[in-house]
Amino acid sequence: MHATLPLLELTDFPALNRARLETLQVNLGYLCNQTCVHCHVNAGPTRKEIMQRETVDLVLDVLRTGRIATLDLTGGAPEMNPHFRRLVAAAHELGVYVIDRCNLTVLEQPGDQGLADFLAAHQVEVTASLPCYLEDNVNRQRGDGVFEKSLRALRRLNALGYGAPDAGLILNLVYNPQGPSLPPPQAALEDAYRRELGARYGIRFTRLFTLTNMPIRRFGSMLVSKGRFQPYMQLLKGAHRGDNLDGLMCRRLVSVDWQGNLHDCDFNQMLGIPLGAGRGKRMHLSDLLRRDLDNQPIAVADHCYGCTAGQGSSCGGAL
Repeated sequence: MHATLPLLELTDFPALNRARLETLQVNLGYLCNQTCVHCHVNAGPTRKEIMQRETVDLVLDVLRTGRIATLDLTGGAPEMNPHFRRLVAAAHELGVYVIDRCNLTVLEQPGDQGLADFLAAHQVEVTASLPCYLEDNVNRQRGDGVFEKSLRALRRLNALGYGAPDAGLILNLVYNPQGPSLPPPQAALEDAYRRELGARYGIRFTRLFTLTNMPIRRFGSMLVSKGRFQPYMQLLKGAHRGDNLDGLMCRRLVSVDWQGNLHDCDFNQMLGIPLGAGRGKRMHLSDLLRRDLDNQPIAVADHCYGCTAGQGSSCGGAL
């Protein structure tokens, strides 16, 4: 795999500082039941990195301080961590809002058939990957049979009340472009998803998030191999909009890797860039028990243009 960090480190991206921390985004490990072309984590079934019990307990200790409103769980497939349910249940009991970034097919994993019921019982927001409403496109990006498995999972979630206007169970879908291009306008694509998934399959959902593919890890390596890395970077830089800077997720979120190390965002985590890189010692989850991060500088590199290009891109979709 081609390393992309050396191509991104020299940057003219604007300097950023943190606002008040609102979200703890925790990567529970890189183990996943899928291997997707666009995956910036390079996750898959053979990955061994997984958050251990002691670090999960430390996440809960940080949440008990009461300073963080939202726990955002990601991976890999976060549900494949053996401590996932204990973490979710404990966070819910503390009154913390929990988001599960779910690939949908994990709900059909052997032994996990009751997972959807567990998520509903704990009022977990499900943000689910579905890169298209057409079967061929999804299977091309995510693997044969993934679309049909995803539909079954969505129907199960809908049956529990997810996506219903008054049920209080949030089901968001996530779109990524299939290649080196910017996502289309989020509102128009959401209308198309709602129309097509409803008419074809009877599926309902709350919102659609459009995310820009980041030129790192598996996707970045593919761009390098095909000689398309620099043209893609030119596209991102040419579409930069300064009015997206205030809404960037890194200003109000901290990313925690499977070992408990802190990063400014999930993308920096995958590049190995520590929180506020080059400005003091590497920080760990335990540091959040003793200090806050308000006004601290954010580590930036050229991939940050992926978040400010066009309509903008964040964990919550377009900015």
